[in-house]
Amino acid sequence: MPSRLTYFKTVTECRFDFADWQHPYVNIFKHLKVDEWKKSAKEGDVATYMTLKCSVFQLRAPVPANSYILVPKNSNQSLGLTGRYFYLLFRPTPGKYFLVHLDVTVKEGQVVRISFSNMFKDFKWTPTWLQLPFLCEAAKDSVYEAPATVRWTCLMLDLQDTLSVYLKQCYCHMKSIKLCANMTNVGTFCHSSLCFPVAGKFQLGTGPMPREMAFPVPKGSSWNELYDYIRFPSDGTKLPFDSIQKDNSKPKVDNAGKFYCPYMLLFWDLTNSLFLLPDPILRLSHIIGFGGATTKFALWTKSGDAVVYPCHAIIVSLEISSNKQRFFVGHTDKVSALAFNGNTTLLASAQTGSHSVVRIWNYHSGNCLAMVRIRAHSLSSLSFSYSGGILCGVGKDSNNKTLVVVWNTLNVSKGEDVTILAKAHTDVDIFTMKVAFFDDTRMVSCGRDNVRLWRVRKGTLRSCPVNLGGYHSMDFTDVAFEEDFSKKPVTTILIYVFFKFFLLFSVLTDVSHRFASSRSGYIFEIDYSRVVIRNIRRLLPSQQQMSYCVPGPGIAINSISVCPSFCCTGSEDGFLRLWPLDFSTVFLEAEHEGPVNVVSVSSDSLLVLAGTSTGSLGFLNVSSRGYNTIMRSHTDTVLGFSVDGIRRHLTTASSDGTVRIWNMDSLHQLYDFVSEDSPCCVAFHPSEQIFSCGFNSGIIRIFDISTAKMLAEHKYHRGEVVGLAFSPDGEFMYSADSEGSLALYNASEEDHNVIRVLCTERAPDTLTVSSDSHCVAFVGPSEYIVTIADSQSLDELLHVDVSILDVENPRLDSALKVCFSPASTQHLLVATSSNKILWLGTKTGRLLREVSKVHKHQCSSLAVSEDSQFLLTAGHNAVKVWDYNMQLVVNSQMFIGHSQPIRQVSFTPDQLGVVSVGDAIFIWDFLAHPFESLSDKSGMNGTPLSNEVPRETAPLPSSPPLPSSPPSRLDDSTREQVDTGCKFTFLSSVLTAAVAPQPGEEGMKLKAVVGYNGNGRGNMVWSPDQGLFAYSCGSVVVVEYLHKGTQRHLQGHTEEISCLAITNDAQTVASASGSSSGSRSLICIWDVQNGMCRNTISYHKGEVQSLTFSSDDQFFLSADFSDPLVALWSSKTFQLLSSVSMSGSIHDIAFSPSAASQLACVGSHGVYFCYLHTHDMDVDLMVQRVNAPAEVGDVELTALCYHMDSFLFTATNRGHVCAWDVNTQHCFMTWEADNGEIGVLLCRGTRLLTGSNTRWLRLWEVEAVWGANWTTVVLEQEIMLDGTVISAAFDSTVDMGIVGTTAGTLWYINWLDKSNIRLVSGHKTKVNDVVFSFDERNFATCSEDGSVRVWSVPSIELVVQFQVLNQACGCVCWSPPPNEDSPCVAAGYSDGTLRIFRLASAEMEMKLHPHHIAVTAIQYSANGHVILSAGNDGLVAVSSPVNGVTTRVIRDHKGAPVTTLQCVTKQWKKFGLVGNEMWLATSADRRVSVWTADWSKDKCDLLDWLTFPAPSYSGVLPPPSLAAFCPEDPSLVVYTGFGIEKELSFYSLAKKQIIKKIALPHWVSCLSLGCTSQLIAVGSEERALKLIKSTSGQFQDFVQHSDSLQTCHFSPSGTLLFTAAYNEILLWEVQGF
Repeated sequence: MPSRLTYFKTVTECRFDFADWQHPYVNIFKHLKVDEWKKSAKEGDVATYMTLKCSVFQLRAPVPANSYILVPKNSNQSLGLTGRYFYLLFRPTPGKYFLVHLDVTVKEGQVVRISFSNMFKDFKWTPTWLQLPFLCEAAKDSVYEAPATVRWTCLMLDLQDTLSVYLKQCYCHMKSIKLCANMTNVGTFCHSSLCFPVAGKFQLGTGPMPREMAFPVPKGSSWNELYDYIRFPSDGTKLPFDSIQKDNSKPKVDNAGKFYCPYMLLFWDLTNSLFLLPDPILRLSHIIGFGGATTKFALWTKSGDAVVYPCHAIIVSLEISSNKQRFFVGHTDKVSALAFNGNTTLLASAQTGSHSVVRIWNYHSGNCLAMVRIRAHSLSSLSFSYSGGILCGVGKDSNNKTLVVVWNTLNVSKGEDVTILAKAHTDVDIFTMKVAFFDDTRMVSCGRDNVRLWRVRKGTLRSCPVNLGGYHSMDFTDVAFEEDFSKKPVTTILIYVFFKFFLLFSVLTDVSHRFASSRSGYIFEIDYSRVVIRNIRRLLPSQQQMSYCVPGPGIAINSISVCPSFCCTGSEDGFLRLWPLDFSTVFLEAEHEGPVNVVSVSSDSLLVLAGTSTGSLGFLNVSSRGYNTIMRSHTDTVLGFSVDGIRRHLTTASSDGTVRIWNMDSLHQLYDFVSEDSPCCVAFHPSEQIFSCGFNSGIIRIFDISTAKMLAEHKYHRGEVVGLAFSPDGEFMYSADSEGSLALYNASEEDHNVIRVLCTERAPDTLTVSSDSHCVAFVGPSEYIVTIADSQSLDELLHVDVSILDVENPRLDSALKVCFSPASTQHLLVATSSNKILWLGTKTGRLLREVSKVHKHQCSSLAVSEDSQFLLTAGHNAVKVWDYNMQLVVNSQMFIGHSQPIRQVSFTPDQLGVVSVGDAIFIWDFLAHPFESLSDKSGMNGTPLSNEVPRETAPLPSSPPLPSSPPSRLDDSTREQVDTGCKFTFLSSVLTAAVAPQPGEEGMKLKAVVGYNGNGRGNMVWSPDQGLFAYSCGSVVVVEYLHKGTQRHLQGHTEEISCLAITNDAQTVASASGSSSGSRSLICIWDVQNGMCRNTISYHKGEVQSLTFSSDDQFFLSADFSDPLVALWSSKTFQLLSSVSMSGSIHDIAFSPSAASQLACVGSHGVYFCYLHTHDMDVDLMVQRVNAPAEVGDVELTALCYHMDSFLFTATNRGHVCAWDVNTQHCFMTWEADNGEIGVLLCRGTRLLTGSNTRWLRLWEVEAVWGANWTTVVLEQEIMLDGTVISAAFDSTVDMGIVGTTAGTLWYINWLDKSNIRLVSGHKTKVNDVVFSFDERNFATCSEDGSVRVWSVPSIELVVQFQVLNQACGCVCWSPPPNEDSPCVAAGYSDGTLRIFRLASAEMEMKLHPHHIAVTAIQYSANGHVILSAGNDGLVAVSSPVNGVTTRVIRDHKGAPVTTLQCVTKQWKKFGLVGNEMWLATSADRRVSVWTADWSKDKCDLLDWLTFPAPSYSGVLPPPSLAAFCPEDPSLVVYTGFGIEKELSFYSLAKKQIIKKIALPHWVSCLSLGCTSQLIAVGSEERALKLIKSTSGQFQDFVQHSDSLQTCHFSPSGTLLFTAAYNEILLWEVQGF
C-alpha cells in the first residue's frame, strides 16, 4: 500500500496554473468560433439547426470517420486547455454509431489519444491510446448501435484521473478534439472544477453547472427526467471502469444537503482492479552471454571502469569492479556492430537482418537519441569520429553490393535529426572501416583483397585503393591507428600526423598458392600520405626476432589494437599477444579456449580486453600480468535450466553440447561438462548438490557437484530426453523422452535405481510434479490427453481430454505444457496448441477457467509463483507475467529482450527473481512483493461486528480450565487476527504456584521492558503538563517521566493488562487485567509518586475493557465487556457506589468533561446516556438506551467522546461518526469518517480525532452551531500508521499527542509540523530469539513477521531494523569478537535462507540458501570461520560467511528438527581428536551430538552422541529438547527435555555419564546458562521464569510475563538476562543469590 500512496501523492500534486481567460471554464466552440471554420475544420455532412434554445451541430454519415469536426484545424497547433474536466453536451443519433477522439498531452510531453464510441466492443489500451466503449442508456450492459430513443447527455471526463488511473501519467493540457458522426452536439467545454447539473450544497472544488453549460429545464420538470449525466470515471458503488455508461446510483447527500464524492477511495479501487501491479513487475537484472551475431565488438569506456558488448539483441554495459550490468534495449534483432566516440559519451549500434537499424545512444543516461533506418542488411561495421560528429557504417544493399554510409551526428545530443552526408556503393568486400582520429572526413577500410582510403568531400564519398603489390590476394581483417603524438607545437603535430602517419593492418592470409596448407599473418605499415606500403612484418608464433617475409606458418590475426606503448593482437590460435611497437618479440601473452576475435586496449594502457568466438570475455592486467574472465556464455541456443535455490547456482543445457553451472550472483561459470552426446534438459536436486541431465541419445546421467563425479547412468529411454524433474521432497526423480516413455527413479539412493518405466505414445516435452510431491502430470498417452498419476508408483489417477473442452474450435486442441499450482494442488494448468491456458481441477478434471490468445505464438513454457498469485508464460521472444486469478481488466505485463524463441521461463526458488533462457540467460528481478492492505480483508470485504475476537491469544481454552488440566499451547496461526474488532482478548494461560523471592532477596530485578502491548485497548495514558507517560506491556505497567528520562515498572498483575486510566492531576493510575482460571478481573490502583499499589478491585467476572476517571477525579468508572456491566466507584475509597447491567457488550465509556454527573457508554446495542442521581450517601446510575441512527444501518457503536457538554460523538464499526444532542438524546448528523471500524475518538475544543482499523488517524475541524442542530465538519489532516489505532492521548489543543497501534508501536504525533516519531516500538508477532552482542552494547531480536531488529542495551532504543517480506525469522546470532570492529548479525528464515547483515552499513551483506525448509537454529563458530545452521528436517549445514558456499552437510539428526546449536572454544585431545573448538546440536527426538572441529583445516569429528529416553507423548507437541555447555566447564553438558521426569541433567563428556540432576516442577520451554555464579535460567509454558543455582539447587520464581516463555538468554558477562513471551521482551539485571 505505501507504493500506491506515494503514487497518488505524485498524481495529485501535479497542479496546473490556469490562465485567467481559462478560469473557471472555456466554451471551446465559442472561443474558436467553430461556425466560421477558420480555426477549425469540418468534413462530410455537418449541419446546424436550432434546438434547446440554441444552435447545435448535427453530424451524419454511414461511416463515423467520414463526417467530423476537428479543432484546432492545424495538427501542429494545440488548444492548450489546462482544465481538468472535459464536458461534452450531445445526443447520439438513434440507430447509428458515433466516435470521439480527444488528444491530450501528458506532463512528459507525450500525446495520448482518448477515444470512445458505441461501436467499440472492448476496452483496449496502449501507452499512447485509450479505447473506451460507450454504452447508451437503453442498451443493457452490451455495446450496440444507439437505441431508437436516446436522451440528451452531459458527459464529463475527468482527464487527470483517467490518465493517472489507466496509464499512470500526469495530465498537462488538451491538444485537440475530433467529433465524428453520428451525433448532435450542443458544445464542448473545459472546466477547472467538477460541476453537477442539480442544485444543492457542494464540497470544495465542486459546484453547480454554469448556465452556458446547462440544458434548459421547463417549469414543472426535473433535470433527471429529461437528460442523462455521465461521469467518467464513475463515482458510483459499482464501478464500470471498462466502459463509459450512466451510473444509476444517486449521489449521496447528507442531512445538511452536502454531496459526497468518494472519488479518492475510488482511485484506490481503480488502481487495484484494473492493472497488474507493480508496473513494471519485472526488471532485467543480469544477462549471462556475449555475442550472438558477432563476437568482434567489445569496447572500453574512457574511464576504463566498464566494458560494453553485445548480447544478441541487447547491449550490455558491465562495470568490472562491482559486476553490475546496465542494458540498452531497443533492437529487434541481433546487434552486429558497436562504436564509441572519443570520450565515450555517444554509443552507436547496428542490428543485423533485412531491416537494418542504427541506434545512437547517450551512454551515460542510456537514452536512445536517434534511430536511423537504411536500405541495407547485414551491417557489419560502425565507426565514430573522435568528436562524435561523424558516424560511418558498412553493410550490404539489396543487390548484395557493399554499401558505405556516412552520417552527420554532430548535434544528435541536442535532439536534431541524423542526416546522411554521403553514401557509396562498391563491389569490393569490406570487413572493417574506421574514421581517422585526426580528420573526420577521412576513413580507412580493409577487406578481401583490398585496403582503401576514403574521403567525404562536397557531399560525395570517394575512395582510393592502396597499392598492395604482390599481397593483393589476402583477407585484411582489421585496421588500427598508431597515435604517435610528439611534443612538437600543435601546427607541426597536425602536419606530422597528416603526412607522416602510419596505418597498421592485421591480415588473415590463405597462401595455399605459394605454401601448401599454411596460414600466415602479416602486419602492413602504410604511408598514409603516399598511399603505399612502407613496411611488411610477419608474425611467427615462436619467434624471438621480427621476421620479414620468411616462409613458414604464421599467426592468423583477427584483431589488432595499438596504444603509445605497445600493440596487442588476437589470433586464431587463441592467443592474446602483446608486442612492442617494432614487433621484435612477444613480451606477454594469454591463451584462450577459442580464437580471439577482438582486442582492445584501455585508455590508460593498463588493461587489454579480449573476446573469443567461444563466447568468453576477459581482460589482461598488463602491470600485474593477471587475467580476469568477466563473462562466459553458451555459443548456441540454451535449451533448458534448473536452479539450486540453496546455493543460488544455475545449471543450463545448450545446443553447443555443454552443460554449465553458474553462480547467479557473480555470473561466473563454476563448472563446464562437455559430452559428445548433446544434452537436452537438466534438473537440480531440491536440497543436495546433485543434478541430473538428459541427453539426445536417451541417456540419463546424475552428477555430484561436490565430488565432481558421476553417480549413475541410465539407458532406459529410446528417444531424446525431453522432460526431467525431481519431486520437491527429493525422494523421487522422473524423466520422459520423445518416444513417450516415462521413468520413475528412487532419488534417495545414490544409484537412483529405476522403480518403474511407463510407455505411452509419442508425447510433447512436458512433465511436472505437484508441490506436495503426491502427483505427477504429463501429456500422454496421446497429445490430446493430460494424465495425472501417483508420484510414487505412476499409477494413473485421472485422464483429461483437452481436445473436447472447446467444442466451437474446428481443430482438435492438443496439450503442450502442464504445470501444477504450488499453493493449490487442486489446479493443473495446461498450455494448448490453440494458444490457450486451461485451469483443470486435479480431482475432477473439470475446466475451471481458461485464457485465450496468451501469446501471438504458442506458449513454450509456463510457471506459477509459490503463493499462486502470479503466472509466467513464454511465447516466441516474449515473457508475460499474469495475475493468476485473472480478475483485473489488464491481467498481464509483457517483457521483451530475447532475439530468439524462449525455451524455458521460471521463478527462482526464493520467488525474488525470474529466469528465462533461449538465445542467452536472462535473470530478472521480480518486484511484486506482498504488502499489507489498507485495512484488514474482513474490514474491507465485510463488516465484522465489534464483538468478534481480534485474535486468539494463547492459551485461551474454550471453557474455564480445570485445576488439573494442562495449559493450552499457543496457536501462532491465530495470533495475526488483530484488527477486525475492538474487543480486547485476555490471556488466560494457567499460572501455577510460584515461589516468589522475598523483598530485598531477589536474584534479579526487572531493568527494562521492550515494546508496547498492541493487544490492549486504551492501554496508554499521557499527562502533558506533568510529563508523565504510561503504557502496558504484558502484565507490567511502564511509567516514564519524559522530562526526567526515567522509567518505573508497576508490577502486580499476573495477566495481560487490557486498559489504563489516569486522574486529571496525574497522581493516580488505574490498570485492569483479565481473569484466569475462573477468577475475576483485577483492577490495580497505583500511586504514581512511589509506584506502590494503593488498592485492588476484583469485581468484574469478564474482561474489563474500559476505565475512566470523572473530570473532578471524584468518581471512577469501569466497564465489563463479556458480562455487560458498568460499575461506579469512589476515587477516594474505591468502594462500589453503583452498578448497572447493560443489554449488550460495552465498548467504551466516558464522563462529561465539565459535569461529573453525566456520562455515556456505547456498545453493541447503541448508546447509553447515564446520569448520577445522588441522595444522601447513595448514588444511583440512571440509564437511557438509544439505538444507533437508522441511516448508518446495522452497526455497533465502538467509541465515544464529548464535545462540550451538549454534544456527544460516537463512532461505528462501519466508519461512521454520529453527532448527538445530549439534552434531547437525538442524533442530528452522521458522516462517513472512515472505511473501517473506528476504535478511538477524542475531542478537544473544535477538533475531533478519529483512529480506525484501516490505520488512518484523522483530524477533523468540528464547528458546532447552537440552536441550529447541525455541524460543519472539515478534514484537516490525516496520517496512516502501522496498525489499528487502539489508544490516543493529546494535549488540550490536539496539536501534539501520543498514539498506540496494534503493531506494538507508540507514535508521537505533531500536527503542526506534520511529523510523527516512534517513541516505543516492539514486535507485533511472536519473538523467536533474543541474543546479546559479545560486547553487550546491543542485542538483536527476530520475529515471525520476518524482521530482525538491533537495539541499544543502555537506551533500549531501536538502532536498525532489517525486514524480509513474506518470511518468518526463526533464529539469530552475532558474529564473534574478531569481527567486533564491524559486527554482523546472521539470521535464519522459514524459506531455508540465511542472511548476514552488517551493522556498520545497515545493509544485507550476504544471502545464503543452505536449507530448503525453515531454519531452526544458527550459530557462528567460535572463531567465526563458518556458520552452522540447522533446519526443520534435522540437517546441519556448515557454510562460509565469506563466499556463502555450503562446505559440509551433517545428516546425523536427519528427520527431527534441530532445536539448539552452540559453539565454544575448547581443545580436546584426550581421545585423539584434533580441534580447537567444540559444538553441539540438539534435536527434537532427544538426541544430542557433540563435535570437535578445526574449521580452518576442514576438520569436524563426532565426539559424543547422547540419547535420552522418554515415554510416549499424547499431546500435540512435546516440550523441546534443549542442551548447552556449562560456561565454567565445557566438558559438562546440561540437558532438559521431555522424558520420564521433569529435570535438568548434567552430563560429563569425560566420564561419559550423568553426574547430577535437578528436579523441576514444569517442562522447560527455554534454557540459558550464566557465565558467573553458576546460575541457570529456565522458562516454562506456565509463564514462570525460574532462576536456579546449579551448585545448590536453590531457585526463585518470577511471574512478570503474561504468556508462555519461549526464549531466554544471559548476556556474555552473565549480569543481564533477556526473556521473551510471545512479543513481550523483559530485560533483567542479575544480582545472584
